[in-house]
Amino acid sequence: MRKIIIFDTTLRDGEQTPGVSLNKEEKVEIAKQLEAAGVDVIEAGFPITSNGDFEAVSAIAKEIKNCTVAALARANKKDIDRAWEAIQWANKPRIHTFIATSDIHMEFKLKMQPEEVLKKAKEMVAYAKSLCDDIEFSPEDGSRTRPEFLYEVLETVIDAGATVLNIPDTVGYSTPGEFGAFIKGIKENVKNIDKAKISVHCHNDLGLAVANSLAAMENGADQIECAVNGLGERAGNAALEELVMAINTRKDYFNCETGVNTERIHRLSSLTSRTTGVMIQPNKAIVGANAFAHESGIHQHGVLSNRMTYEIMTPESIGLKDNVMVLGKHSGRHAFEDRIIELGYSLDKEKINEAFIKFKELADRKKQILDEDIEALIHEEVIEINEKYILKDFHTTTGNQIRSTSTVKVVSEDEIFEEAAIGDGPINSIFRAIERSLGEEMELLDFSIKSITAGRDALGDVRVLVAKNGKKFVGKGISTNIIEASARAYLNAINKYKNSIE
Repeated sequence: MRKIIIFDTTLRDGEQTPGVSLNKEEKVEIAKQLEAAGVDVIEAGFPITSNGDFEAVSAIAKEIKNCTVAALARANKKDIDRAWEAIQWANKPRIHTFIATSDIHMEFKLKMQPEEVLKKAKEMVAYAKSLCDDIEFSPEDGSRTRPEFLYEVLETVIDAGATVLNIPDTVGYSTPGEFGAFIKGIKENVKNIDKAKISVHCHNDLGLAVANSLAAMENGADQIECAVNGLGERAGNAALEELVMAINTRKDYFNCETGVNTERIHRLSSLTSRTTGVMIQPNKAIVGANAFAHESGIHQHGVLSNRMTYEIMTPESIGLKDNVMVLGKHSGRHAFEDRIIELGYSLDKEKINEAFIKFKELADRKKQILDEDIEALIHEEVIEINEKYILKDFHTTTGNQIRSTSTVKVVSEDEIFEEAAIGDGPINSIFRAIERSLGEEMELLDFSIKSITAGRDALGDVRVLVAKNGKKFVGKGISTNIIEASARAYLNAINKYKNSIE
């Protein structure tokens, strides 16, 4: 079977999802999970955009051993130098540079003539090649580019040293038949195409990103660019889990395969959702809560008789289990550590100890600890453990005949901050108290809460989106007490803001 290269852009295009901002530790953890899942290429970020992104890309380049690590750069020397500086530590580094080639982009965005764009593409690919052997070139808005001009650009950059040609459907405008024919045209008309691999990067504005990617694959594309849970600009990118499972489930039709371990898909999806704060809709293909649920009596009868009547994939194939390992307050450290390893996390002794302490505290409040609870604890208490300001304790008084009042104690090294505030409800009052204690007023743009597991003692998972000085920050918090979870989420967002200005 033909091997399809899976290029994951969750940490670059996926982070461009409105409201998503990942810190270095979060990006490294997702990268490690992508590596464990068998992804071929990880696009770690866009180093020129900020010092934080540069540091995250550098950390991923040093951490990841088995995947190609790519960094994005516009077609200029400053971007390319910064990208190379970040990924030079990688075992398999790649510079990914791009310039727009469609008439509308060249005229209104670049304000350049086609011959200028062609010259710039040639010069910058050659310059990138002088730094790094593996060069990917993208003609932005490729699917709306005049074919004759696109063929000329692609031939030129191959001669300049490009090893991968990525054809983006940047605005999600194409349809499967059209895009497949477009890729076929490149195969047939670019004279030196045998010297480079063809990649595609499809957006989901019309809901066709996965279909377009598969059509491109059928017509000769060697690499597919995608993001976990379909994250990305506007309506997002082709979803990694949907592409991989479509190829895996329909090998008989596509005669293709990937190197992705499908049994890691569920945990990768869950980690990404929790880390980014972007919830997965219940009817989401592959990883949604309803993907393997059956309510209709006819469906239930069929599944009980033979799963294949209504399930074309098994839950086990994406890493879900029918059986549940029960952990509680009597469970020991060894069982807890084994469960962490089984879930796919690699933590040092100190971080395991931190997580175990939190596990015991939760076990005193919750009768049964499920995998989802453990993953939430690991994410909040280990991945983001270096927070400057920590919620020590709080008290809230509320009722339907009185205004809610909250007091909080926030600690930072040797400092203690205590304040009280009144608000329209317990959540509003505790947010105000936190703001007053730290002298920071934030604009709350979004607040959401969901239960991680079922039952009266379920963990509440709170996500807040706040804004300050034109920048947005996502905060997350978990607890069996939803007021505490809300306070922790709000403080988490303020911590991210504080880190961004220090």
